[in-house]
Amino acid sequence: MLEFYQAYADFEDLMALTEAMLAQVTEEVCGQTAITYQGHTIEMAGPWARMSLAEALERLGGVPPALLSDREGLLALADRRGVPITKDGRRAKIITKLFDALVEPQLIQPTFITGYPVEVSPLSRRSDSEPEVTERFELFIAGREIANGFSELNDPEDQRDRFRQQVADRQAGDVEAHCMDEDYIEALEFGMPPTAGEGIGIDRLAMLLTDAASIREVIFFPHMKPAVR
Repeated sequence: MLEFYQAYADFEDLMALTEAMLAQVTEEVCGQTAITYQGHTIEMAGPWARMSLAEALERLGGVPPALLSDREGLLALADRRGVPITKDGRRAKIITKLFDALVEPQLIQPTFITGYPVEVSPLSRRSDSEPEVTERFELFIAGREIANGFSELNDPEDQRDRFRQQVADRQAGDVEAHCMDEDYIEALEFGMPPTAGEGIGIDRLAMLLTDAASIREVIFFPHMKPAVR
């Protein structure tokens, strides 16, 4: 995993950086920007496609936009499409689960997905124009998430409220929810400049550039081998 931050930058800056960086890495490793992965020809040179989560669900997943605000309707749709979802899940969680099942496998060419709901982006800054979503992106290539980045949330009060909701979600059974982090909130109270951060899955990138079907082909799994004493 590669994780990095850039002060006085936002998620748009990191999308531009990521597009240029991965195109250059591909050319240096493979000798060209057009590569073949598991039978698909993938062009890594930009510009890459960009869609909001809502747009992707409508265009590729066949989910009507009006349904995104209807929790019961989303549950019914998931049931019809065979997408397993916990019935007590929050609406934003249901939306992302539908995206994972209906849209993600179709994202073969490099695609940035933006506009993730606040509820599933506890560390991301809210969008000024659409406060219900965040300044966050995920990069998908060959049907897999390769990178996740966002404008960092640097408002300590907003961050505390987000963590409180995450704690409530965790108590309700969401094992992926964050715990309360008072040390992090205290650090934000001292001050943090506008910052953008990103994580890139180097293992998945290595799979892509070497046409490896399994992650086991590019990284070691010593913890899965019997101990030798």
